Amino acid sequence: MITMIAAAAENNALGKDNDLVWHLPDDFKRFKQLTSHHHIIMGRKTFETFPKPLPNRTHIVITREENYQAGADIIVVNSIEAALDYAKNDDNLFIIGGGEIYKLGLPYATHIELTRVHHTFEADAFFPELNPANWNLVNTQFHGKDERHKYSFSYLTYERKTY
Repeated sequence: MITMIAAAAENNALGKDNDLVWHLPDDFKRFKQLTSHHHIIMGRKTFETFPKPLPNRTHIVITREENYQAGADIIVVNSIEAALDYAKNDDNLFIIGGGEIYKLGLPYATHIELTRVHHTFEADAFFPELNPANWNLVNTQFHGKDERHKYSFSYLTYERKTY
């Protein structure tokens, strides 16, 4: 499986100025649970937002920069195809963003784990629009606002339709 995992607002906003515009601890916990012990594919800008590499995951960073140095144990490639090829033996690899990488990865994705934040935000990075003709929504789980979550959100699981 090739799973895109993202949190996006009602207007598909992902973030602004290389940062998230919300804080959802339960979504972070779910992200960790799903992606641990798998390959995670991301763009350079997304990688550079991490204070350090995420534990228990193999990081693959896509960049156009020649000779980009990401640090020990970080795989650096120059295309989505090279990233997917590197992770081909993982039974469930994850594409974790940002906006440009999601656009590049969408044609290859078999599944999407989308946290839909029930609000709209000003942003400069967006999740691609999904064509309902290509995707089945197979699971939905709502999470209301609470003392730790300023916004309500829903976990949406999609599978690519096969013809």
